[in-house]
Amino acid sequence: MARQPRPERTTLPGIADVRIVADTATTQRIVDVLRTEFVITEPRPYSGGRSYLQLDTGNTAPDDLDGEA
Repeated sequence: MARQPRPERTTLPGIADVRIVADTATTQRIVDVLRTEFVITEPRPYSGGRSYLQLDTGNTAPDDLDGEA
C-alpha cells in the first residue's frame, strides 16, 4: 500500500519540534533538564521509545530566509 503524502510541515518562529528516542526514565531526565531553561509541551509518547515535544526558545523574530539582516 502506498503511503499518503504528508502535508508540508509548518513552524513558528522560536518553536522547535523535538524528538527524543530513549527509555522512559531517560526521556524524563531530558525533559526535566529542558524545563530548567525552556518552556516545553508535555512529551507525546509514540511506539519504539519515541517521544515528541515542542520547545519555545522565546525568539519571536521571523527567520532570515534571504540572508538579509
